Amino acid sequence: MMTTNSKTQASDNYLHISFDGNQAFAVQDDDNEVPFDHTKTADLQYYWHVFNKYKWQILGLSLMIGLFVALYVNSLQPIYRSTVRLIIEFDKLNVIAIEEVSEVGSVVGDHTQLKIISSRLLVKKVVDKLNLVSHPAFAPKPKSENDWHWGYLLPTTWYKWFIGANSVPKKPSPKKPPMLEKRHQAIVNAIIGSLSVRTIPKTQLVEISFESPDAQLAAIIPNTLANIYIENDLQEKFAITKKVTGWLNKRLRKLRNSLRQSEKKLQNYMQRHNIVNVAGIKSVAVNQIGEIASNLIKARLRLIEAETVYKQVQLLRRKSNQDIESIPAILNHPLIQGLKAIELAAVQKLSEQSGRYGQKHPNIIAARAELKTAKKNTATQIKLVIGGIINEYQMAAANVKILKQVLKEKQAEIKKLNRKESGLVTLQREFEVNRRLYELFLTRYKETEASQDIQALQSTVGRVIELALVATSPYKPKKKRTLMMGLGLGFLVSTMLAFLVEYLDNTIKTSEDVEHKLGIPLLGTLPRIETGKKNKPQWMFLKAPKSQFAESVRTLRTGIILSGIDNSHKILMVTSSEQGEGKTTVCINQAFALGQIGKTLLIEADMRRPSLAKIFGWSTNPPAPGLSELVTGTLPMNECIRQMPEELNVDIISSGAIPPNPLELLSSESFKDILEQLCQDYQYVIIDTPPAVLVSDAMMLAKVSNQVLYVVKADVTSDRIVLDGLKNLRKVNIPALNIVLNHVKTEKTSYYGV
Repeated sequence: MMTTNSKTQASDNYLHISFDGNQAFAVQDDDNEVPFDHTKTADLQYYWHVFNKYKWQILGLSLMIGLFVALYVNSLQPIYRSTVRLIIEFDKLNVIAIEEVSEVGSVVGDHTQLKIISSRLLVKKVVDKLNLVSHPAFAPKPKSENDWHWGYLLPTTWYKWFIGANSVPKKPSPKKPPMLEKRHQAIVNAIIGSLSVRTIPKTQLVEISFESPDAQLAAIIPNTLANIYIENDLQEKFAITKKVTGWLNKRLRKLRNSLRQSEKKLQNYMQRHNIVNVAGIKSVAVNQIGEIASNLIKARLRLIEAETVYKQVQLLRRKSNQDIESIPAILNHPLIQGLKAIELAAVQKLSEQSGRYGQKHPNIIAARAELKTAKKNTATQIKLVIGGIINEYQMAAANVKILKQVLKEKQAEIKKLNRKESGLVTLQREFEVNRRLYELFLTRYKETEASQDIQALQSTVGRVIELALVATSPYKPKKKRTLMMGLGLGFLVSTMLAFLVEYLDNTIKTSEDVEHKLGIPLLGTLPRIETGKKNKPQWMFLKAPKSQFAESVRTLRTGIILSGIDNSHKILMVTSSEQGEGKTTVCINQAFALGQIGKTLLIEADMRRPSLAKIFGWSTNPPAPGLSELVTGTLPMNECIRQMPEELNVDIISSGAIPPNPLELLSSESFKDILEQLCQDYQYVIIDTPPAVLVSDAMMLAKVSNQVLYVVKADVTSDRIVLDGLKNLRKVNIPALNIVLNHVKTEKTSYYGV
């Protein structure tokens, strides 16, 4: 990356220009680097400028596209469209609720009904009803030689050349008419293709539209289709109802027989098993079993108690009879307790008498006899109680045994009743199912029979609320709208093409291009002038001093003076990227302009293709002496300098004889010494150099110049070539910060903003 420094015009600050590859950077300070944008300015002003530049091309192409669209639209056959509107009641109420019976014929959804309306079956019925096979609109129409064709827009020879002679329309050979069935199918397909069925959102309305070149046919077909759709729905309902009625009648006969057979089986079973009321008998038996079970539990508890006492008695009897009285069952016996009380009273009495009387006293004897009798009675009663305990145990055991036997018999009786009841329930269930089925089908059968009588009273799936009318104007093509769309499309395409051409154009055209693409501000512009024998641009500053070209030269002169205000002598080098960009014309006119301010010298350093001698009418064979003779020292300076009229204040040094190697002369010390000597005699020295891209002469001359003027031809020179030339100058640390945009079209001045 090479960096050079140079003063900018009308500014004391240095502007550093650095190049890295193809990217240019403008830097105000060494620390802040701002890249130049090489893309086009994306603002409204730029878009307007591009449009204004190509406005006539855009307008012409738009009109051409509009013309072709108009011719195409006029060639199209007018199509008419009519629409019938009907209402489809999706939630209508039936007089008798038999949805299950006629569900196939009911409305199950708008999408389904739309498919039914546009079905091939209904369209076939429309074709048959209207006899469209013989309708002229569907009759095959052979082509003739007089038929219009797009090729007739061109002359016959052009048309044959454009699409080929073999493709010219010829009179078709007659063909056999298609089969009736194929024609019928083709007509059905054509109607389906031109048919449109749609629902109106948030309503139950359906629109059936048809398009046809025949306005009458466009209205008849949708009206007929709507009527056939409604009639077909009604016929389907009648057919389904009739079919269901027959099926129900057949099914009822089978169910009636099944009901009778199940009823007969039930009656035979009850008679065979002598069943009157199984539920009642079973209930009594269950209650008895419950009571017996309860008694059995009590008997078992009693047996357990009696057995316990019995075992105690038997155990004590084997040991000692005296311990029997200690058994709680005997001790707690009421009679025993009474006898024990008597015995106790006798003991007490004997004890009392013994304290008063002797042993042989009658009272004592009587008391002893009474006690003995009491003990005897107690012993006798204990034996009786023991016998009762034994008897009670035996009776309890016998009672338990009897209750077990009775319970077993009752359980067997219950099992027998359960078996009878199970068979009875099975037969009753079969009978009940057959009865319910029979009643259900009988009800449906009666409803279906009734619905046949009142079907006409029920509303159909839909009804027409607005018939299709014959259209008075074509539905399409919409010529005005299509033409406007064609013009709009043409305008859009033309505009896009214009911007594409502008985008692909990489030439330098505007001052904005110079700044954005080159990264260098523009010093000035020169307008384009028409050249001829009497109108040569090299003399425009002198011959037309009030022209726009002369004013532009003076403006450029002002910029040059201001940019070099600190230099008493100015060496100005003028170069370009390639030949034909007008650098010599700029040199000559700028020399005349600077000559009005100070003594000016114009040096032609382009020794490879010199042109000053020819322009000023000097000798070219042999060439007039000039710079080559002056540098080589073959002629003195006064013979090499051509003086112009004194009022012009301009002298010229032409290239002279073409040397074998001009670069050696221009890089020699002799050339530098001569240039220093000339700067003492002239205030401004202008050097016309070869192009900076083609040869390296300009790079050598730039080293001895105070300022470089780089000429760019507008609308011709590409930004890439200019960047290459600027890069070559910067390789030798020479900044080219003065760009002159030459050959600018004056009619585009408002566009370029200069």
